Amino acid sequence: MVMPAGLKPILLLLVLVLCQAAPSTQEPQEVQLRLAGPRGPAGEGRLEVLYQGRWGTVCDDGFDFHVATVACRQLGYTAAITWTHSATYGQGEGPIWLDNVQCGGNEVSLADCAHNGWGTSDCHHGEDAGVVCSGQRLRGDPPLTSAPAALGEGPGLSLEEVRIKPILAWAKLSMPVVEGAVEVKYNGRWRQVCDAGWTQNNSRVVCGTLGFPREKRVNTSFYRKLWNMKLKDPSSSLRNLSQKSSFWVHRVQCQGTEPHLSRCSTRLAPPAPSQNACPRGMHAIVSCVPGPAFQQNKNRDKKPPRKASVGKDLPVRLRAGAHAGEGRVEVLRHGQWGTVCGRRWDLAAASVVCRQLGYGTARQALLGAQMGQGLGPIHMSEVRCIGHERSLGECRFQDGEQSGCRHDDDAAVRCHVPHMDFQSQVRLAGGRSPEEGVVEVLVPVQGRLQWGAVCGAQWGLNEAMVVCRQLGLGFASHALQETWYWAGSPDASQVLMSGVRCTGTELALQQCQRHGPVHCPTGGGRFSAGVTCTTHAPDLVMNAQLVQETAYLEDRPLGLLYCAHEERCLSRSADTMQWPYGHRRLLRFSSQIHNLGRADFRPRMGRHAWTWHQCHRHFHSIEVFTHYDLLTLNGSKVAEGHKASFCLEDTNCPEGLQRRFACANFGEQGVSVGCWDTYRHDIDCQWIDITDVPPGSYTFQVVVNPKHEVAESDFSNNVLRCQCKYDGQRVWMHGCHTSDAYGADVVSEMERRERLANNLV
Repeated sequence: MVMPAGLKPILLLLVLVLCQAAPSTQEPQEVQLRLAGPRGPAGEGRLEVLYQGRWGTVCDDGFDFHVATVACRQLGYTAAITWTHSATYGQGEGPIWLDNVQCGGNEVSLADCAHNGWGTSDCHHGEDAGVVCSGQRLRGDPPLTSAPAALGEGPGLSLEEVRIKPILAWAKLSMPVVEGAVEVKYNGRWRQVCDAGWTQNNSRVVCGTLGFPREKRVNTSFYRKLWNMKLKDPSSSLRNLSQKSSFWVHRVQCQGTEPHLSRCSTRLAPPAPSQNACPRGMHAIVSCVPGPAFQQNKNRDKKPPRKASVGKDLPVRLRAGAHAGEGRVEVLRHGQWGTVCGRRWDLAAASVVCRQLGYGTARQALLGAQMGQGLGPIHMSEVRCIGHERSLGECRFQDGEQSGCRHDDDAAVRCHVPHMDFQSQVRLAGGRSPEEGVVEVLVPVQGRLQWGAVCGAQWGLNEAMVVCRQLGLGFASHALQETWYWAGSPDASQVLMSGVRCTGTELALQQCQRHGPVHCPTGGGRFSAGVTCTTHAPDLVMNAQLVQETAYLEDRPLGLLYCAHEERCLSRSADTMQWPYGHRRLLRFSSQIHNLGRADFRPRMGRHAWTWHQCHRHFHSIEVFTHYDLLTLNGSKVAEGHKASFCLEDTNCPEGLQRRFACANFGEQGVSVGCWDTYRHDIDCQWIDITDVPPGSYTFQVVVNPKHEVAESDFSNNVLRCQCKYDGQRVWMHGCHTSDAYGADVVSEMERRERLANNLV
């Protein structure tokens, strides 16, 4: 066939374009991989590639489970558990070597997969990908290149896991298991640890690795008798097993400050080949003390609280964590909660925090506000701990306010927590993904365990949060009282739990309050409870200082308040006034609401369900976004107001962040991560109507997202309170703070002083 001459240049150009657009399938190069970022468990971190002598990262565009599987196998692990995006393990440095990586899952190396070409990327380091690989390493693999050394890679020996094997009957029945023989996994096989040279420091490290804050002494002579009895038992295989070197880990030596047993000096076999692997011939025994949240009997071993040593015993707490034992570290100092700067933050300091809170040692010491940014003072910087401290206040540190730190470097932790087997007691069924579905629980019924549904009546976000945490799926994004579009399991159609009421901090749904006999008027079925879980969530916090600085009084004519009256922004006495004559006295103020979480705050309803208000001529995406209240010092409400979210948008963002939500032209509404939404004092309904309020001292209160319509990582900071004094003509606002910004002692003292000043005892 003869091709027209005019088509040849066009076809040539088309071929060139296609060649350039096609993913690279060039000859695979020999490359090395490593996991980097904050120190954590083996097999978890930011994925980095060594190419042409330089380490670089991999962009998360197009990254999927197949890519993670190839990377984990190349790193020497058996499989991938999951992968992460958006620089979960911190932002890397240097080139971004790979972008739009496409693997089938069977490739030997990441270089065998298709990609844009080495160094060809439109990404930034905020999009660095990470992987989480299974803890079991493939046998015969060379040691990995790691930056820095991950947990599980001790000096000369790779210990994969550690566990306590219960021996006594009571220990076998307890949950968590707190006493028994120490076993470690090496090359996929569990081994006993010889008790020769075993110390209390070793026990401390084992207990910390398993999620327990401290150890206690154990009667080893009793266990020695049991051991000797088993050796004499002809039916026991223990005699033959104990003679084999492969049964033992010869010696472990810990200092007591290590975050994981693998960081201790470990010897697999004795120096001399002919020497017995365990001269004393018995396994090491440990006994651990669980933290308060994990004790079966909360009053067992209860001791009176230690007296606080001034300047030393600083209370700590974790905020915004999706799972038990993780979150942003906050310290109560000078009566006010503040954060810790991530400079020189390491596993030793993180482990002190974890033990202080009743967990074990730290799995990870996280930097760069990976659990969201705090608000308020930065109390500590460059924290240096040895590891034996009982409180973070006993460690050396610099004052954070003078260090130049910012909240984008707030420190966080992930702690080792005991295995409680809660995850096996709940499941989700019928959803489109593993993160959603009908909630089904395993509860005892007439002496046997049975799966069943949960009644959807009164089901809310607090209950859904507990379910998602129990399953290890993060936060709840939706709590559903109707699940007709999800088919539950056939063996769980009966409603076995109703009237569930959780505070939101429980570790399992079974710990929440609920009806004794099941009472579900709706009958379950399509009215069974359901949840949708998410890895990250927003966190809204009011700017207390702005409220305090902008409060003032205005006497506003009724003729200007018709629309506000229609939206119920005035007190009820306004209904009986002779409109448009007269005025209302309004306490006005500005509010600035920051999103400090790790996900955008979006209205629960889509645009199709927003309500149009003709008078103000705008849409309401959330009918009640904030509550405004004026309370007496005894807590009685004397005036109230509310603000619908007619415009939820990014009013301002920090330098480097783009505004993504704007209300103009019926645009998308929301508050981006790190940005804030400002409601100025001069817009309608941004007030409390105090026309009928007599002079006196009051508590001014603002509650953001009061009905918990939208899920957040932390609801405890949604309330702002101020001390308010009104003399009939002027108003003074002082002492404004979010509800969790100060310690209980400081808040009580503030309230006491106000009561004394007003003769209220």
